Amino acid sequence: MDFDPRDYDSRDDERHGHPRSLGSQDNSNDHDRTHHEARTRDSGRDDARSLGRGPGNNQHASHQHQCERGQGLRSRERDLNARDRDREPRDTFTRHLWLPRGPERELVRDRDREYTLRGSESRTLATVGAFRVVSSRDLWDHNDRPGDPRSGDLRHLREQGLIETVRVPGYRDHAVVLTKEGRGFLERHRDPDREHQQTFHAGLVRPRELEHDMQIYRAYEQAEAGLLERGARIERVALDHELKGEYQRWLHERDKDHDDYDGHPDRTADEIREWAREHDLPYFDDEVHFPDARIKYEEPDGRWDREDIEVTTEHYRGAHGDSVARAGFSCYRGLSLCVSGRSGRSGGRPRGVAEELWL
Repeated sequence: MDFDPRDYDSRDDERHGHPRSLGSQDNSNDHDRTHHEARTRDSGRDDARSLGRGPGNNQHASHQHQCERGQGLRSRERDLNARDRDREPRDTFTRHLWLPRGPERELVRDRDREYTLRGSESRTLATVGAFRVVSSRDLWDHNDRPGDPRSGDLRHLREQGLIETVRVPGYRDHAVVLTKEGRGFLERHRDPDREHQQTFHAGLVRPRELEHDMQIYRAYEQAEAGLLERGARIERVALDHELKGEYQRWLHERDKDHDDYDGHPDRTADEIREWAREHDLPYFDDEVHFPDARIKYEEPDGRWDREDIEVTTEHYRGAHGDSVARAGFSCYRGLSLCVSGRSGRSGGRPRGVAEELWL
């Protein structure tokens, strides 16, 4: 079937009382439920994917070990009721995209190019874009198996120029990121009538922190499980550099008005503290503290709230570990990935994933 969002009039569905859904929908709910249950059953099988759960949101711990306390990832069956299924929780990041959602690939025209996508590939693109970098083993193929860059969805998306995949040396994971073309593709297929939509990212901005950043999506999955269990609907996720970017724009917005600008922002400590309060961010030690990611969601009673999540690693020690605990974020203990050719602890300077991405 030729699928062109420009030929689709969402108002027709709204006039007839149908939600805005795109692509082939036949059996998609059954497929999503099967896919979701398979992921849940497999979630505890691989220690390499596990993250320990730290203290809850807004609980101020006195030491880093309190932030990192966790007993490992427990696999849990999510018995979603009809209300949750109607909301399609697995389509959080594709909810406002005009892209296929069914099990079969469909033609999608984008400017002077044509692509083919199925629902699982739309979800992969949107998920990778939302978190910037995701492990291939955290992305599930249309056949309910972990993503494999050599075949299936990931290979198809890479061959179309929408993603890049790079093997993590000494490990079974591949780092998956959007290309600039992939991000542009998602941006051009947004629902133009929706505001405050998910921000999508391409490439890497923090190559030295790849080991840490690849685990943010894993922490999100655990936070997501708790939210879905109580019937919440996740709207979007904001990464730390998105939050920091907003802060920096505010911090320096008056600088251009000063001819004698010396590189320091024209903001007082009281102004910064107030900005942090308005944005529900902790302020102490003369600075604003940002989580790795912020989940914005709607409670069953219609109230809007957020959960701030942080991935802690073996490198979170001393003052830095204490500040993370003091910030009151929901902490998840990440495992150290092997990013060198061998163990990452041998002599010399190992070549890591970040360098591989740009070779």
